[in-house]
Amino acid sequence: MKRTRRGVLRSIGAGTAVAVGGVSTVSAAPPRDGETIADIASNDGRFKILVAALDEADLVETLDGNRQLTVFAPTDASFDNLLSDLGISKEQLLERDDLAEILTYHVAPGRRDAESVTTSDEVPTLNGAKIYVDGTVLNGGQAKIFETNIEASNGYIHAINGDNVDGAGVLLP
Repeated sequence: MKRTRRGVLRSIGAGTAVAVGGVSTVSAAPPRDGETIADIASNDGRFKILVAALDEADLVETLDGNRQLTVFAPTDASFDNLLSDLGISKEQLLERDDLAEILTYHVAPGRRDAESVTTSDEVPTLNGAKIYVDGTVLNGGQAKIFETNIEASNGYIHAINGDNVDGAGVLLP
């Protein structure tokens, strides 16, 4: 079979397009090397109640994937304050029908570092509501960001608590 110059150039062009397209598709995927948000929260002793709640609400997989997210993570002390304010036990909290809604209120789509969050007026959440931001104070005093930019392969964790604010340190929609 005799190949013409045009045929050879077409096959080179097609091969190049496939190679470039393949590289582009692969590089568009978020990085997956390293610990995910779920891994970091599970390995950090300050977030035991959060991890139990995520497990109970079947949300661990959401925080363990490649999707880039930002989590405003209440510490165990924050949950203890909330439990005390509500007069309920940890078990009662984990049985709430709206647990997934409360937890997804703590998760924003996208990889948002501290500067992006603290210079915003509001941040959208996965449950469709917004968190209102005034520097490191969230929702007019429900919680305060006290540790920022805990970096994961799929986003950031910003630890929140109720110190020096009016709220318990857990965001409620």
